[in-house]
Amino acid sequence: MIQIKRFIDKIATTEAKQGRDIVLPLSDARALRDEITKLLLDNQEDLLSKQSNEVVAVEIRGERW
Repeated sequence: MIQIKRFIDKIATTEAKQGRDIVLPLSDARALRDEITKLLLDNQEDLLSKQSNEVVAVEIRGERW
């Protein structure tokens, strides 16, 4: 999350200075990409694990047809 926080801070600083462009060194951009990818993968794994543990109960009653 460090790279994401740095990126947010960089945007805030640029906005405060009325800047229009943000330039990232390639190493910072790669680190930011990796952090975002890890977050997305963790989120997807959480969603999949919650779905697979979900119990669905179905009750069928045929008292009068």
